[in-house]
Amino acid sequence: MFRHPAFGAVACLIALTPAAAHAQSAAAPAGPPAEVPLLHAIGTAPSAQRIEADIRTLVGFGTRHTLSETESDTRGIGAARRWIFAEFERISAECGGCLEVSYVSDVIQGESRIPDPVEVVSVIAVQRGNQDPGRHVIMSGDIDSRISDVMNFTDDSPGANDNASGVAGTLEAARVLSQHRFGATIVYAALAGEEQGLFGGKILAAKAQQEGWRIEAVLNNDMIGNTTGITGISDNTTARVFAEGTRMDETEEEARQRRFTGGEVDSPTRNLARYVDRMADTYVPNLDVMMIYRLDRFGRGGHHRPFNDLGYPAVRIMETHEHYDRQHQDLRTETNADGQRIVYGDTIEGIDFDYAAKLTALNAVTLAGLAAAPPPPAQVTIEGAVSADTTLRWTRPSAAQAPNLAGYKVHWRLTTEPQWTRSVFVGDVTEHTLENVVIDNYFFGVSAVANDGSESPVVFPGAAGSFGGYQAESGQ
Repeated sequence: MFRHPAFGAVACLIALTPAAAHAQSAAAPAGPPAEVPLLHAIGTAPSAQRIEADIRTLVGFGTRHTLSETESDTRGIGAARRWIFAEFERISAECGGCLEVSYVSDVIQGESRIPDPVEVVSVIAVQRGNQDPGRHVIMSGDIDSRISDVMNFTDDSPGANDNASGVAGTLEAARVLSQHRFGATIVYAALAGEEQGLFGGKILAAKAQQEGWRIEAVLNNDMIGNTTGITGISDNTTARVFAEGTRMDETEEEARQRRFTGGEVDSPTRNLARYVDRMADTYVPNLDVMMIYRLDRFGRGGHHRPFNDLGYPAVRIMETHEHYDRQHQDLRTETNADGQRIVYGDTIEGIDFDYAAKLTALNAVTLAGLAAAPPPPAQVTIEGAVSADTTLRWTRPSAAQAPNLAGYKVHWRLTTEPQWTRSVFVGDVTEHTLENVVIDNYFFGVSAVANDGSESPVVFPGAAGSFGGYQAESGQ
């Protein structure tokens, strides 16, 4: 059960009249714990030293360009992906074989950045859920690197921050979370081909769709190690989460309905971003999330987009202050017009390992919270036009998929508020009426809560906010 830091248990009802607040409080059953002790432990578990060692290893391969050497054991993307595979297997051995490690690949050709046939090979490690294995939460980082010329696959391209930091974070999250068991399946992915056209993400997203994965969340980590930006600002206490608005696969009829009921800022991806923000506030010391209502930075992209393109909730997690002299640059030192020496290149000197560990912790607590919680409510509907009251209804999953379900929370907020600010635990029911809460004045949603307090993202009513329905295990 989450509480926003600015609101306490009583303050969550401040928008109601005194009589209505008393009625809502009196009707609410006792809820699960407000916080989960395990998530506090996970929030400080990632090791900056292990992340540093992994980044140094990845940088040591010289270049990880998608078109680079694949036969060498010491240089190129082939050596890098084999090392990542071996590292996932080592992590799996330490948890009794809890990870299923494999390559996911396809041959790409005829593209502007991959003109000739190249096998784009990613590495994934799957930690299978023990209650609802068909539900997947994914953390990813990109294997490949580049310098100024995107087609230069021979010169050194360390890619320390972009994106050895994201791969190192993914490996470290696997080390931490593999020591625990969760209801849903967690996938740790080191994706290739990002700089050449997001191909690793496209290949994995297509595999997920073909195999019927129910993807609740994708956390794409692309540059999580830099704390000093091109502006000179240094900041190790914030992170950005980029989240698109309306679903890419929204139909014309769904768009028409959304026009009248709202939902432009309540896609599953946006509510996933709100979830990440709350996890930072509650479980990761000295970290604040800046939610950005945009798919990505201007004119740029990342491996979350192929999942968004297929309608899956996916966000980009990254540093707040980028240093463009350290991105996509040949390794060199130049003197500018003012006589200042400018060092270019994405080298290990630009990494703040403690900060990378902090953003890794943000991913880990989010994955753990999602995977431990029951699935998000499905088929959420709302009614209350020309009425003093607002009623929400939803569908409960099977007992097999959610044996730890304690019940549901109904949330509401002013339409201009970025975060859910008011909520009430309503128990193990499939509908609830908020008395004297007028539907026209707020946005509403529903989340599922486990017995230990783990909570799903909030689901906005209708197709605009749906995280998807439930599938029988035989169909997964």
